[in-house]
Amino acid sequence: MATLLHIDSSVFPAEASASRPVTAAFRRTWEEQHPEGTVIYRDLAANPVPHITADAWSAGYADPSERTARQSAAFAARLELIEELERADVILIGAPMYNYTVPSTLKAWLDSVLLLGRTAGESPSAQGTPTVVVASRGGSYAPGTPRENFEFVQNYLEAVLRRTLGLDLEFIVPELTMAPRSPAMSELTPLFERSRERAHSEAVTKAKELTERLTADNGR
Repeated sequence: MATLLHIDSSVFPAEASASRPVTAAFRRTWEEQHPEGTVIYRDLAANPVPHITADAWSAGYADPSERTARQSAAFAARLELIEELERADVILIGAPMYNYTVPSTLKAWLDSVLLLGRTAGESPSAQGTPTVVVASRGGSYAPGTPRENFEFVQNYLEAVLRRTLGLDLEFIVPELTMAPRSPAMSELTPLFERSRERAHSEAVTKAKELTERLTADNGR
């Protein structure tokens, strides 16, 4: 059975979030295509994972027989997240831009799953896993825009997810999401609406594409 690891990190509920409706559209399509499949869901806003501690960090590089009780307990929490990552056939992440970068809750999750010698290094254990990130943002930080150099979501996740964890990464980018609520951006509302529609369409399309890819791979 195919397994989807779905992570949301927006602090806002679905009706107020820009990323959650898009990840939900992907997930609905995925579940329609995989009615017998499994979804591992983590809402990092509702149930944040612990920020990395010295015990959790050092335990990852210590011999299990030599770990202290505190190290063992801290690493058990990390191991659960790592094993979820490794079990996934597809990974879906909602990553809104907060103050030019990812939410701290998502950073905490990444700090836990990144383990040199296992998920990172010469042969990352989840290498090649298709991964879709919904990187929503209130403005636009695309190449050529005035705030291009303030883009620290896609750049950061490229470094961590693709180059370090070895994931097969794609982005969906709903942008200008503040336009309907900001008088200064009101003239950009039509562009926001087109971006939102495009993001939902891309989510459905990518879910179907990945379903077809997995089906083809399993049939070999």
